[in-house]
Amino acid sequence: MNVPRYLLRHRITIESYRGDSAYGQRYGPPVANVPALVAETIRTVRDREGREVTSTAQIIAAPGLDCPAESRITLPDGRTTRAISVAHHTAPGLPVPQCTEVSAE
Repeated sequence: MNVPRYLLRHRITIESYRGDSAYGQRYGPPVANVPALVAETIRTVRDREGREVTSTAQIIAAPGLDCPAESRITLPDGRTTRAISVAHHTAPGLPVPQCTEVSAE
């Protein structure tokens, strides 16, 4: 069971991080109108290297979202941010929704 789409009221744009090159960070093409639920609250999270950092936006989206850490995200208010960490929540066999949670700068 996936998170119900009617709960994903916001629309975001994601440019998936594809790695570094000689010219800087590389991103995939922008994917616009991704359904999500965005909470702009300040929270302390750990980045992919284990350091404590501050997240100013948390995003809930459908499972299978292609948004690795370092991806660029444009929030509904137009602010562009960066994904700090990504968690895929699954519960096989349980009646709870699966989703992807992204913590952003």
